[in-house]
Amino acid sequence: MIEITFRWVNYFLLCASNQPAQAEESLEALDNKLEEDVAKDRVLIYHLREVIKTREAEGTAFRLVVPSLQIALGEKIALIGQSGCGKSTLLDLLAMVLQPSEVGAFRFRPEPGAPPLDIAHDWRRGKLNHLGDLRRQRMGYVMQTGGLLPYLTVRDNITLSRRLLGMPEDGTVEQLAQSLEIERHLNKRPSLLSVGERQRVAIARALAHKPSIVIADEPTAPLDPITARKIMTLFINLVEKFHITVIVASHDWNHVEKLGLRGLSHRTRQHGHLTETVVTG
Repeated sequence: MIEITFRWVNYFLLCASNQPAQAEESLEALDNKLEEDVAKDRVLIYHLREVIKTREAEGTAFRLVVPSLQIALGEKIALIGQSGCGKSTLLDLLAMVLQPSEVGAFRFRPEPGAPPLDIAHDWRRGKLNHLGDLRRQRMGYVMQTGGLLPYLTVRDNITLSRRLLGMPEDGTVEQLAQSLEIERHLNKRPSLLSVGERQRVAIARALAHKPSIVIADEPTAPLDPITARKIMTLFINLVEKFHITVIVASHDWNHVEKLGLRGLSHRTRQHGHLTETVVTG
């Protein structure tokens, strides 16, 4: 830790002495050192530094600032906060569907033993197809409203991600349906299901191709409290079973804390027309 602190001091001294190239090399070395130190105990799936996203509309502005964020492979992360604090913005950044306004470092390591991928470099070079491939192969996403295709059966909705990747049938869909208590609905269309049942289907779809990470944006928000807690428990049990990293936005901190999720800390401040949220973890 002392060595890392020294490297930070060295970086700022280089900046102050107008040596930006050497400063960037120093900061790159700091990122590598941090990953090496963390890797002694865990593998980082995300390593972010100085990531900023600014949005402006009709005389107001919102800025999300992530000075430093490390998430380990297999971790369960909760984003807690009121509406408008930037939870969805952070999820979109982590899902790589939203490009930051500024980025110091953004590294993604989808599996142990693999070198970290430089996502910041991909954004700078406009390699959007590569990011799309990563999302399709490595990520699952659960939206508030489910996002199911109405013209497909429940089974076809769940298997869609597997088919896109050319994965064979191996009983995973049936196993997920049984775990989520929706096996009797596999041949139905989503319109015949309740809201809670549709959310269970959305969870099954996000997990079916066995991604490295699942991102869930308030997946139980439309549900009553009892049903919401039951489905959230089933969801977390499944990601633990498959050893999948999960990042979920939720308003129910008491419940997600009981399920063992680590909450990311944040603070929101108002600066005139600008609302700024700073997230760390």
